[in-house]
Amino acid sequence: MVEIFLKTLPFFALIGLGYGAGRTGFFSQEASAYLTKFVFYFALSAMIFGFAANLSLSEIFSWTFVAAYLVACFAIYALAMAVALIRKRPLAEAAVEGQCAVIGNTGFLGVPMLVVLLGPAAAGPVLMVLSIDLIVFSSLIVIFITGGREGGGPVTVLKRVALGLVKNPMIVSMALGLVVSGYGIPIPAPVNEFLSILGAAATPGALFAIGASLAAKSAERLSVASWLSFCKLVLHPGAVAIAALWLFPVDPFQAAVMISAASLPVAGNIFILAQHYGVAPQRVSASILVSTAVSILTVSLVIAWVAPLV
Repeated sequence: MVEIFLKTLPFFALIGLGYGAGRTGFFSQEASAYLTKFVFYFALSAMIFGFAANLSLSEIFSWTFVAAYLVACFAIYALAMAVALIRKRPLAEAAVEGQCAVIGNTGFLGVPMLVVLLGPAAAGPVLMVLSIDLIVFSSLIVIFITGGREGGGPVTVLKRVALGLVKNPMIVSMALGLVVSGYGIPIPAPVNEFLSILGAAATPGALFAIGASLAAKSAERLSVASWLSFCKLVLHPGAVAIAALWLFPVDPFQAAVMISAASLPVAGNIFILAQHYGVAPQRVSASILVSTAVSILTVSLVIAWVAPLV
């Protein structure tokens, strides 16, 4: 456990460095926004493209993997939504809380960290988790929030969902990488070197950006934030472990990566959606802050627990 904690510590130290820079004002929120944009559209996209271009779809796609992850996610998603509805929150807010309970920071934290900690073979399963989160649950939250609010019928809602997916650089870079891999398109050496250099900026850039963005978030509504953090850091990886290790015949290594990915703190892109649609942004902000702080310990515990499967 101590060995795993020491391995994860540098990643969270980079988040802490970004948080300190943002909190002291040395790194402004405008600078944080532009760094996030650079990582999101350029560095992380280059890293994901590089991983996907070196994988075949058969290596990363498994129906049992998808089924195990979705069953576990929907169970916790439904639980979080049910608790919110019992508290008499509107459906849109309940859906946002469900999103907080199951969507981790896989892109900015999971991809760079888990590939280093669990080895290059972890890239495929991590990208599978990321693609499910982006395609299934990003679509679901938009449907819940906009379906009844903005009108236009199901066709209009589906257009909004499709537009959101094709505008997401992580989805685009993953799809392009798989096309390159699937058709065996050779990547020229200078292009490969360019992508490697650019992708190498993703890990420190993404972690620093997470910390800097957290500096502007508040820890209001701590009771709800604590509950959602418990869902994300404990219940979600627990449900994924039950589904992947006992309910479905998932490969042990892929199960270990899936469980590790499920243990990640609440994703920052949920706050962007919540703020954009005006649905409980302070609650999401607090959940991100609390879950990220606590995950310094819980992620290490989960990775140490699944380490024998790797």
